[in-house]
Amino acid sequence: MRSLVRMTALLATIAVGCGRGAADPGEHVAGATPAPGPSLDPRTPVPLSAAMAIHQKQEMRDHLRAVQEITAALAKDDFDAIATSAARIAWSEPQAQMCKHMGTGALGFAAAGEHFHHTADGIAGAARRHDRAAVAQALGDTLATCVGCHETYRQEIVGAQPGRDADRSLTLSR
Repeated sequence: MRSLVRMTALLATIAVGCGRGAADPGEHVAGATPAPGPSLDPRTPVPLSAAMAIHQKQEMRDHLRAVQEITAALAKDDFDAIATSAARIAWSEPQAQMCKHMGTGALGFAAAGEHFHHTADGIAGAARRHDRAAVAQALGDTLATCVGCHETYRQEIVGAQPGRDADRSLTLSR
């Protein structure tokens, strides 16, 4: 009888512990697909069509490639390569227009995007001066804008066609 009571208590403890962990919205459970919604993701939605969301993610991946190239070039003190890669993500009127276009539905998003590109200007300037420490500092500042933006905003697919874009739109918003 005593064993049965201990086993029941142990199972109850495990069940409560598992239930508590699974209810934590910040914790990812392998294989689980959380339902979209403000209760699970409190970041500000950036409303985008599926095509615009894909385009935006392609741009962000290219920005990440540029950061990777800058980091690799910094390790070799290749300031020309740093400046070349930084120029791809530096501020320009076309970049500003894209930020405005993508961010029309979310207050502050376009400004955050433009700020990212302006911080990349610092990388290019430091590379032209062959100032390794300043390149590293500017790269850190640029990455901080990435982290801040991803902590603040999330994509939200709008205008999806039921049955065709619905499943894909859930994965794009993460």
